[in-house]
Amino acid sequence: MNNIFEIRCTDDILNRIEKLNVNSQSKWGRMDVSQMLAHCSSFQDIAMGNSLPPRGWLGLLVGRFAKPIFYNDKPLDHNMPTIPTILITSKRDFEIERENLKQKIVIFQKNGPEGCTDHPHPFFGKLTPEQWGKGIYKHLDHHLKQFGV
Repeated sequence: MNNIFEIRCTDDILNRIEKLNVNSQSKWGRMDVSQMLAHCSSFQDIAMGNSLPPRGWLGLLVGRFAKPIFYNDKPLDHNMPTIPTILITSKRDFEIERENLKQKIVIFQKNGPEGCTDHPHPFFGKLTPEQWGKGIYKHLDHHLKQFGV
C-alpha cells in the first residue's frame, strides 16, 4: 500500500498535481479542480492537526468499523460523502490552491509520522500515523484520478 511518508509516493502525487490545469475536468463529483485542491488542502490540515473538526454522530456509530476503507488497498468509491467542514463550494484560485496543497504535502512528508495529529478523524476516529500516511495518499490519489491525472 502506498504511503505519503515514502518519498517516491510524495513525488508521484506532486508530479500528478503539476499535470493539472485550471481547465482540468472532473470525471465525477461536483467540485471543480480548484475546489478539489482546496478540499485536499483542508484535509491535509486535519491530518496535521491544524484543523480539529468534531466527530459526527454517524462516525461515532460506525466509523471504527468502516475505518479500513481509509487505508486499505481498495480505491475509494466515487461520490462518497465528505467531512462537512471541508466541502468546498466557493470559487477558488487555481494557482494559489495548487501551491498551498503542494506545500502542505511536502511539510507533512518531511514532518514524518511524528507530525500526524492525535486528534481523531471526524468519521473514522483514532488513526495511527501509518494509517494517516496510507489514507492521505489514498485520498489524494482518489481526487487526482477524479481529474484524470
